[in-house]
Amino acid sequence: MIDPCPGEWATHPFDDDKLREECGVFGVWGAPQAAAMVALGLHALQHRGQEAAGIVSFDGAEFHAHRAMGHVAGNFDRPDIMRMLAGDTAIGHNRYSTTGETAMRNVQPLFAELRSGGFAVAHNGNLSNAMTLRAELTRRGSIFQSTSDTEVIIHLLATSGQPTLMDRFIDALKQVEGAYSLVCLTREGLIGCRDPLGVRPLVMGRLGNSHILASETVALDIVGATFEREIEPGELVIISDSGVRSLTPFERQSPRPCIFEQVYFSRPDSFSDGLSVYQVRKQIGAVLAAESPVEADMVVPVPDSGTPAAIGYAQASGIPFELGIIRSHYVGRTFIQPGDQVRHLGVKLKHNANRAMIAGQRLVLIDDSVVRGTTSVKIVQMLREAGARQVHLRIASPPTRFSCFYGVDTPERAKLLAANMDVEAMRDFIGCDSLAFLSIDGLYRARGEAGRAARASHCDACFTGDYPTRLTDMEARDSVVELPLAARA
Repeated sequence: MIDPCPGEWATHPFDDDKLREECGVFGVWGAPQAAAMVALGLHALQHRGQEAAGIVSFDGAEFHAHRAMGHVAGNFDRPDIMRMLAGDTAIGHNRYSTTGETAMRNVQPLFAELRSGGFAVAHNGNLSNAMTLRAELTRRGSIFQSTSDTEVIIHLLATSGQPTLMDRFIDALKQVEGAYSLVCLTREGLIGCRDPLGVRPLVMGRLGNSHILASETVALDIVGATFEREIEPGELVIISDSGVRSLTPFERQSPRPCIFEQVYFSRPDSFSDGLSVYQVRKQIGAVLAAESPVEADMVVPVPDSGTPAAIGYAQASGIPFELGIIRSHYVGRTFIQPGDQVRHLGVKLKHNANRAMIAGQRLVLIDDSVVRGTTSVKIVQMLREAGARQVHLRIASPPTRFSCFYGVDTPERAKLLAANMDVEAMRDFIGCDSLAFLSIDGLYRARGEAGRAARASHCDACFTGDYPTRLTDMEARDSVVELPLAARA
């Protein structure tokens, strides 16, 4: 049975029922006050990681770094800090911890002095063999300063026997599995790289003579840069005073970018895979209306992530769209401490029913996903208490039945509602009048794709369990668990 009020709720009282954002990376080469530009880019990528942020800059002679817990604003809007981050090149990172505890030692970009000089790295993704590699590196004498999987890359680079920094970097990446989009800073240049499957996004832009790397196109918009192209899966770019050089050092594979970027993670004003995220989400709503129609008086989104799909559902169904739930934008994660009595107000601190609109009405409630189901329970209850006559829940993605091991912080399967219940049991648990999810084929149709080939074009493992890489650390853990007790001695 799924616990409707898990212990994590006290720590993350508003977000425990959402897949947690991954991380955001941003890098600039050849711009005056590069760190200030990075801070702006990280601000646009704040939705991708809200636990911590960091910037490393290079002034041609020395590296400078500042890392802090919390949001970009408040940490990188201080003149004294920005003056310290001198130089015309810099990289930055927004963090949400998918591996390693929440602590300053894990805040990126990570920096190390190697035999070739300073090296800073910011990573979006997750290495699915990091623990296995870490154990071997530690056995050989490596001393780790963090619990982040990203540090494994630094140790592999440092211990490689290849002759040049770039050869050692490539050698390191050929040993890792999983998902990574990296921006790295060295004395010689800015490096950007995507894993061979392209699971995590990375784009390149230009502002005058400056080159920019970012997780999403919206970060280019905020600094006035022009989008040039996506970094290709398996591509490594080196940006220096000599220009942009592209390498493809890895064996070519069929790309599998994360489909959930367009469902939830990316900002709606970004472009992903050449498509407007906002338009894809609207089309998802339209497909959902065709697949799961219902007689109702109004379509109501769970703001903000459910809004584009709700607009699409309303337009396709002819049912009026209304803001039946109003969201407060002024509540932070640390506003309520564990044990506080007021935390039992729960979802109303972030979402409140628009009673004047919904009393006596039949509602189609649109949300982007259901993870544990706990927030859905609270929202449906809130709408009923506000007088809604019926609440029909429609989810703008397929059921999330599997955990992600590529940079998205999902609960273990035992805590995923759809992994433990069928749709009718979930409907009863949530307390809505009807419940329906977007089909997996409907998700691809919303992107303008169809058929088996379309489903092989993206990573949709959280819905299907079709993981595109080996899960070495998970396999090792499971084999230990399955060993007879006598064999473990």
